[in-house]
Amino acid sequence: MQGDPEVIEFLNEQLTGELTAINQYFLHAKMQENFGWTKLAKYTRHESFDEMKHAEVLTDRILFLEGLPNYQRLFHVRVGQTVTEMFQADRQVEVEAIDRLKRGIEVMRNKGDITSANIFESILADEEHHIDYLDTQLELVEKLGEALYIAQVIEQPDS
Repeated sequence: MQGDPEVIEFLNEQLTGELTAINQYFLHAKMQENFGWTKLAKYTRHESFDEMKHAEVLTDRILFLEGLPNYQRLFHVRVGQTVTEMFQADRQVEVEAIDRLKRGIEVMRNKGDITSANIFESILADEEHHIDYLDTQLELVEKLGEALYIAQVIEQPDS
């Protein structure tokens, strides 16, 4: 089925965002694991995998619309050095995604591509959930301080 070029471009732009998020979240998860923040690392790694699922759905839709998924492009990967910087960097990815998704939904609905709009709405719900999580974590870090927050995300190995 031949898709609208503007819709395919929005799908590819969101794919780029998902691929960027996969890399950023995966790197943050590995850094968190290395720092001993194992509980946090597990959650962040899971978020990276969720972004992979989004990328898969977008890829399938682009191919269905006879477009070519662009796996060669990434947005800037932001790497935090502290837990606060990591959360802020990941939050920025989500803010940008939410804006892009909302714009895409409007264009897709106007062009009559309800299926693509529904895909974007599903991803939007996931991204809103993630930004809520990040906002909560940033509030906790602010209230507790980084040291006490980090003490809560350490998991001791089994003896």
